[in-house]
Amino acid sequence: MTQAVALAPVDARQRLHTLDVLRGFALFGIALMNVDYFGRPLADVGSGVDPAQGGVDYALSWLIYVFVQGKFWILFSLLFGMGFAVMATRAQAVGGDFKRLYVRRSLGLLAIGLVHALAIWGGDILVTYAIGALLLLLFRDASPRKQGRWGALLYGAPALGLLLMSAVMLAMQASGSTVRDHVDAVQEAAEQAARAAEIAAYSSGTWWQATVVRAHYLLTHIPEMLVFQCFALGIFLIGAWLLRSGAIADPAAHAALYRRMRNVALPAGLVLGLLSAAVTVHLDWKEDGARTMLAMALMLAASPLLSLGYLALVVGALQTASGARVLGLLAPAGRMALSNYLLQSLVGTWLFYGHGLGLWGSVPRRWQVAGVVVGFALQVLLSRVWLAYFRYGPAEWLWRAWTYRRFPPMRAR
Repeated sequence: MTQAVALAPVDARQRLHTLDVLRGFALFGIALMNVDYFGRPLADVGSGVDPAQGGVDYALSWLIYVFVQGKFWILFSLLFGMGFAVMATRAQAVGGDFKRLYVRRSLGLLAIGLVHALAIWGGDILVTYAIGALLLLLFRDASPRKQGRWGALLYGAPALGLLLMSAVMLAMQASGSTVRDHVDAVQEAAEQAARAAEIAAYSSGTWWQATVVRAHYLLTHIPEMLVFQCFALGIFLIGAWLLRSGAIADPAAHAALYRRMRNVALPAGLVLGLLSAAVTVHLDWKEDGARTMLAMALMLAASPLLSLGYLALVVGALQTASGARVLGLLAPAGRMALSNYLLQSLVGTWLFYGHGLGLWGSVPRRWQVAGVVVGFALQVLLSRVWLAYFRYGPAEWLWRAWTYRRFPPMRAR
């Protein structure tokens, strides 16, 4: 095999089926999480469950907040780190110029993310992934064990710091000291104005007005994106460790690891998540900063444990005939994960925004969830049909063409 062939896009027969199934599973969770913010301002991200809801809508929002939000972006990030490890391993095996190829691939993802963030939906995560992909190169030569340890440190240290800060704030509150965050009046007015601009542009504005607001949102949230980058990079590295350890390719040989993820990580994550929800699910930084920080710190600790537990459950199910048959239906959607992610944003903004059907703020949570279930089922079906005729999703094909500087064959054999 020549270097040119080895560093070509991966053929369908060379793909890890487990990764495609996990990507498909993660896509469903991402849709459940994102759909709420197609009809709400992104300024409300991080506010927890809307207390104005009631009955079934509140229950669904509570369940998604505890078991989905913050868990499926982690699952997707684990898979992103695994993709990095796969490329690095293939390049190392043939002595290819991995660094140049990977930088080009990351810049291509950055371009796609910027188009998505500016022209389609402001809740984009691809820009964060692209920046994190470049930072991953700093850890390329580390052993799998070191990558896993660095990942745990990069994610765990900030989460532990927030937990300690919340303990200090609660202690101050108990002693009678004030811990309320008195936001500067000018800053608060600016935040309220930005939120109002989002609502006006997205609910009834033109596409161009929405784009201007998206650009403002992206620029003003760069500091938050850089802070979030630490968590994302940590998860990428844990994913790289999982792949390089052989746990994904040969689950039977790593049965002990999967037992720990199912029997230790999953229950621990469940306990921490429920503790967080018991503290509060209404995150109000201005009026109740101490409890909000404690709830957020507990949920940050719970999320990767639950995500690893979900991963272990899916991988375990794939080892059974019935599980492989049912979950295998998700693989085509996972093979086209980027295209399907972008399609979710296109459909979501078309349904809810003023330049589309204008359903902003009028769809109860129960119908959002029902719509995601139906919409994702259609995505699974359409992905299967598409891949019967083509090798890649349209976005994947363009991304690969940029990465390898040539257009790969599109038609399926």
